Amino acid sequence: MIFAAEQNCQLMKKRVIIPVLATLIMAVACEGPERLPAEPRIEFRAFSQYDTIDLLGNPVKAGKITFYFEDGDGDLGIDASQTPGFDPSGNLFLKLYREINGEFVLAEPTDPLYPSEYRIPYLETAGQNKILRGTIDVTIMYILYNTPDILYYDFWIRDRAGNESNTATTCVFVFGENGPCAPE
Repeated sequence: MIFAAEQNCQLMKKRVIIPVLATLIMAVACEGPERLPAEPRIEFRAFSQYDTIDLLGNPVKAGKITFYFEDGDGDLGIDASQTPGFDPSGNLFLKLYREINGEFVLAEPTDPLYPSEYRIPYLETAGQNKILRGTIDVTIMYILYNTPDILYYDFWIRDRAGNESNTATTCVFVFGENGPCAPE
């Protein structure tokens, strides 16, 4: 009888210990969903220049900015039909800086190399985690240009809720010299 009582006691301990251990293991192994701020964040990755042909068959100079982005609530990109009241003019903004007499100066919007606003297309994720991450390439076509200008861009993005990202800066480059430059 004492033997049966000990077996029952050991069996009871196993029945309690196993579920408790399983619960602890699951609690440690399962992390909550990743969270990022609602404001987008960007990082400059690279800029490259090259010769190309425009849509009309004319030779032009092009520059490609590559940057990484994260958006915690996944509301990046423009689709004017799905976002009433939102200004669809642009959500990627650039400022051009030129070196003049050894100092960088913000170029005027009338400058022939000054970029216009760009539109990041509507992006969306499936599932519960709405975080968006990725890399975007933006190509700027230069029709009128003088060489050798020394330039760089500041740029930032805005999501559908109107949250603006940090401002990122490209590397300094000599306009007209083909090839890449990257952050230092």
